[in-house]
Amino acid sequence: MQDTRGFYSIIDYTVDGPQTQLELIEAFAGLQEKWVRFYPGYKSAHLFASTDGSRVYNIIHWDSEEAHREFERVSDNAARIAAIQGAIDSLKGKAEPRMSGPPRYRLVREVAPGPRPTDA
Repeated sequence: MQDTRGFYSIIDYTVDGPQTQLELIEAFAGLQEKWVRFYPGYKSAHLFASTDGSRVYNIIHWDSEEAHREFERVSDNAARIAAIQGAIDSLKGKAEPRMSGPPRYRLVREVAPGPRPTDA
């Protein structure tokens, strides 16, 4: 089983179709490579496309909330945010964020695969 402990930033966008999904996913992957993945405490980014072509999720996994906050403190936030906006502006289609606040989450519980319970 993979290590799921830590802290997550979950970025959620609506898009206008599968082509925009792919463009946005490629843009987010490039942004992770250029701006994020080399910081201490970064574990991974998982990019999800909804099967109906309407949503993209970028789930960034950190060792801890402290690692994420340190990244925010020491990284070039203004340039990174400008790069994100530039990526959104360059899409052929339309993408809009769905987050209503900072996209920060702690994993509270995981149910892993296991045996079927026996009835008593």
